[in-house]
Amino acid sequence: MTIKPLADRVLIEPTAAEEVTMSGIYIPDSAKEKPLKGKVVATGNGTKDEEMVLKAGDEVLYGKYAGTEIEFEGTKYLIMRQSDVLAVIA
Repeated sequence: MTIKPLADRVLIEPTAAEEVTMSGIYIPDSAKEKPLKGKVVATGNGTKDEEMVLKAGDEVLYGKYAGTEIEFEGTKYLIMRQSDVLAVIA
């Protein structure tokens, strides 16, 4: 079973937050910032007004509060509109 986003939505797998800082200090889960970077796993087909420009495999940056968190088969994902993605990392 797979997830297929509808219309102008994309499914993103966030990159993992760092566990240890450069100084060697351990950061507990409660103090970690939500990652703002991830990899596009799946995309919808777009809408008649907005063409889908993202594709699976793109590394992207998104807003701090963008998207809805979901968990599917033990993996956490974000699902959001294409317009919530700020940039593609080339």
